[in-house]
Amino acid sequence: MNTIINNRVRNAKQRIARRLAGSREDQGKPMFGSEGIRIEMAERVRAIGVGGIGLVHQLAREVGLVDAIDRRLHVLKIHRPYHESDHVLNFAYNAMCEGIRLEDIELRRNDEVFLDALGTERIPDPTTAGDFCRRFDETGIRSLMDAVDEARLNVWARQPKEFFDRATIDMDGTLVITTGECKEGMDISYQGTWGYHPLVISLAETGEVLRLVNRSGNRPSHEGAAEEVDPVITLCRKAGFRKIVFRGDTAFSQSAKLDAWDREGVTFYFGFKAMPNLEKIADDLPPTAWRKVLRPPRWEVKTEPRRKPVNVKQRIVRRRGYEVLQLKDEDYAEFDYQPVGCKQPYRMVVLRKVISHEKGEQRLFDEVRYFFYITNDWACDAEEVVFEANNRCDQENLIAQLGGGVRALSAPVDNLYSNWAYMVMTSIAWNLKAWWALWLPESGRWQEKHQTEKHRVLRMEFRTFVNAFIKIPCQIVRIGRKLIYRVLSYNPHLPVFFRLAKALRC
Repeated sequence: MNTIINNRVRNAKQRIARRLAGSREDQGKPMFGSEGIRIEMAERVRAIGVGGIGLVHQLAREVGLVDAIDRRLHVLKIHRPYHESDHVLNFAYNAMCEGIRLEDIELRRNDEVFLDALGTERIPDPTTAGDFCRRFDETGIRSLMDAVDEARLNVWARQPKEFFDRATIDMDGTLVITTGECKEGMDISYQGTWGYHPLVISLAETGEVLRLVNRSGNRPSHEGAAEEVDPVITLCRKAGFRKIVFRGDTAFSQSAKLDAWDREGVTFYFGFKAMPNLEKIADDLPPTAWRKVLRPPRWEVKTEPRRKPVNVKQRIVRRRGYEVLQLKDEDYAEFDYQPVGCKQPYRMVVLRKVISHEKGEQRLFDEVRYFFYITNDWACDAEEVVFEANNRCDQENLIAQLGGGVRALSAPVDNLYSNWAYMVMTSIAWNLKAWWALWLPESGRWQEKHQTEKHRVLRMEFRTFVNAFIKIPCQIVRIGRKLIYRVLSYNPHLPVFFRLAKALRC
């Protein structure tokens, strides 16, 4: 930030601090007051409530996303007047502005200041946007994902050397439920619901969506995953990652591909189905082969530990005599195992859980359950293999953000490919959030502070990010050939906001 902006941000922060630290005495009336409000329509002052969208668009242009889409994606025969990048970014920006359905595009389309802020005369309406989705086939969708990868490489190229130590690729399927009756490609899932079953492949270190592939609702979770991660390996090698790690649940431990991944130097940690022969091997292991699992605490108490509140749910369940399951013990062991489709053995780590069945205050019986994890990592401790496989569960949070925050995991159009295109285009909003954080500089005297801020933005939920960096009221002023976004109010995230603005300007 320059000196003037820095002083204004500091003064605004001090004013807020003084107000929040004001008197705690009874004022004799409610703190909220609304006397004398008068509503008027501004004539000259032009402002929008989502001023951060200008910085997002500048970022999309700077990383090469706009050019890559127009160069690689060819869906429209004639550009009258929109180009492919206009349509794609229209979906992403709708999600950035808290649009939850196609119809919300109409709000931005009729906002004159919003259009001026993006330097455009108009944007596609919801009907045109839906028609654009229906123009896609699989080739077009993969061209779009390739364009996103091209921009992604530009973002990664700016990262410090330690960023390329490891790329952890997580993969999982998720259900997209729809109540429509005429959507081609939908089917009944294993849960008995109608919809689609997209595959999500993501980078754990940044949370970016690397591949999103829509499939029919009745397809197994792992179907097509092996073919989708092969280009991801190429992408990570091209970027310069020194180690590539695959993680997935039991559905993704495809024995036919393990040898090929091992030859390519990929490390994998997969859950493995608890088959009878594996359970027999675990039963026959000597007692000396088992060791206790020592899980680290979920967080570090920086002040003083607080007394845990009463578990209301547990108290009601016990009082009413419902049967509950309680984890009593965890042990782990390991042995060599060669799956049927492999030509060499791998390391199999088994986790033994003792689960108590209880009813009311009575302990009925104990049950032993085995969980298996296969890996080609022979160096780390077996306990670390268990933790590594468990860490993949963080991808569930990413999928929840794509579904509930970005609203990318929905099916508003009419067939499998059009909904696939919608998912990919809308999920770009989530990737732009990650690129926002990755583009922040972290060098200089405040390097440690800037690294902390960068990590915080990367880990933000989508709605938190939108409230912090997108929903910033800005006055839009056009002077000559310049378009000025004049921030109208303070929030604690403005220093990061202005730091990115400076980085993009430089």
